[in-house]
Amino acid sequence: MAGSLRTQQREQTRAALLHHSRALFATKGYAAVGLSEIVAAAGVTKGALYHNFDSKLTLFRAVLEDVQSEVGARVAAAADSESDLWTQLVTGCETFLTTCTTPEIQRIMLIDGPAVLGWQEWRAMDESASARHLEEALTALITAGVLPPQPIPPLAHLLSGAMNEAALWLATSPGSDALPDTLASLRGVLEALRTGPSSRAMPISVHRHTGYGGRSLGPPGRSS
Repeated sequence: MAGSLRTQQREQTRAALLHHSRALFATKGYAAVGLSEIVAAAGVTKGALYHNFDSKLTLFRAVLEDVQSEVGARVAAAADSESDLWTQLVTGCETFLTTCTTPEIQRIMLIDGPAVLGWQEWRAMDESASARHLEEALTALITAGVLPPQPIPPLAHLLSGAMNEAALWLATSPGSDALPDTLASLRGVLEALRTGPSSRAMPISVHRHTGYGGRSLGPPGRSS
């Protein structure tokens, strides 16, 4: 009983630290926030903080994971609300960019994330949070014959990189037309994928490319 109570108290402390540090990181930026300010806002001691996180960097990493998971959940929910595979992809990509215009997400995920953790670690976290869903969507489209057979990982990285770059640009662009113009450009890029070179013009090896999860993609229209 005592053990379960301590576990509950620790979970509550962790949740409070994540909540209040997220608000501070979003408002002031990582560099301007001190641990004393975080524990004061959360109403806990520094000892309680160190019991859950061994440094401000570790705490920030946990906050970033929460933010990335939240963005991924929003994207997945928006995509899953559509029944058509192509509309799912377009809706998911548009939702990602729209969600990334939220100032809190811009600051934590796009500005401080790569700067604090380094590009390599930030990119690895991004892949585990959302890039996997993009690969799954592209796999489904190729399997259904909506997109021509092609290697999935490079395509997913190209699209993900383009959207991350667009999101970073939106974070520093004050123009009122920035988001509508970016979404229009995104739709044009995505539509070009469907009207690109036909599968007949592609190398034979591409037709049996192994897609996400190690599954071999069959001819267009064949279910996986």
